[in-house]
Amino acid sequence: MYTQPSGQTAFSGVHHAPFRLLNDPLISTLDALADPDRYDAVIDVRSPSEFNEDHLPHALSCPVLDDEERARVGTLHKQHSAFEARRVGGALAARNIARHVETVFADHPREWSPLIYCWRGGQRSRSFTHVLREIGWRAEQLEGGYRAYRRRVIDDLALLPAEFSFRVICGRTGCGKSRLLRELSTLGAQVLDLEALAAHRGSVLGDLPDAQQPPQKLFESRVWNALRRFDRAQPVFIEAESKRIGVVHVPDALIARMRAAPTLRLEASVATRTRLLIDEYRHLIDDTPRLLARIECLRALHSTATIAHWRALIDARDWDTFVATLLAQHYDSAYDRSMFRNYAGHVDAPVVELAGIEASAVRAAARAMLDVSSTLALAA
Repeated sequence: MYTQPSGQTAFSGVHHAPFRLLNDPLISTLDALADPDRYDAVIDVRSPSEFNEDHLPHALSCPVLDDEERARVGTLHKQHSAFEARRVGGALAARNIARHVETVFADHPREWSPLIYCWRGGQRSRSFTHVLREIGWRAEQLEGGYRAYRRRVIDDLALLPAEFSFRVICGRTGCGKSRLLRELSTLGAQVLDLEALAAHRGSVLGDLPDAQQPPQKLFESRVWNALRRFDRAQPVFIEAESKRIGVVHVPDALIARMRAAPTLRLEASVATRTRLLIDEYRHLIDDTPRLLARIECLRALHSTATIAHWRALIDARDWDTFVATLLAQHYDSAYDRSMFRNYAGHVDAPVVELAGIEASAVRAAARAMLDVSSTLALAA
């Protein structure tokens, strides 16, 4: 069982399960998810579309039936008979399992120990587990499958945030909050980077150039997996976020806990913020049609003259003026309204200054933030 440095188990209320015989491949959800990292691999045998919507952390997709095959078997079951569906599905599954054994698992040693799951712990994972165990591998099948895992995630996300002490980092757009979080993590602090988990920077220009946002369920799995690893005795640093990050939503219990937590404010000059944003949004600068399309999304909030001015600056490639103007005319006022509405304590929050965008400046700010956080802990 995974044990936190404080001596608490990874989840409150988790108890050691009774001894299971080695020839019993079925493992309870509580036992498996108390320490999923103890397995050499986690194998998702559902179809690719099911896997893409959500899956256990670090799971490998090895479908017993792909999407087309699954639809074909389902149609046979509905239009003909369960026997006909099982006859065709069994042959398809056997070929697919054999292919995975001959390719993906070809070099695994006898001691290899994977966890196998499907939608509800039924035929797909049972068949896959049986073949792997007959070969000699120590495969286990997740009782209840993905459905049981999903229920666990929902239940935990409603309770886990209350077990941690958060330090909410606020600061206007471009002041380096994401870089600060990464540096805090490098320095050994516990960091929950929601924008990284959501693959989005949280603004109208926040799409990442090389990553799509996860579906809501997969985002929640990522948050769950991060929270379960934290030491409850140590603070968790997190950026002040809105309820929505791109297309995903922060779980209710977590956002409520964030809004009630102590805040720390990161500040930087307009010149520093401009340099940082030009550096981080280079993909938009190099793709002006995409940037212009994103600017059009702000038309409902700003006058035609303002939008035309921004477009003219983009056409002129006057990036310093464009970024500074966008900060002054849009981002700063929008951020301030959101902060006053959701994180009222930010007004009196301790301030750390980011002096530049160089790595040394970010590290200095991170160290100062750790010092301020320690002061807060002592005062509490």
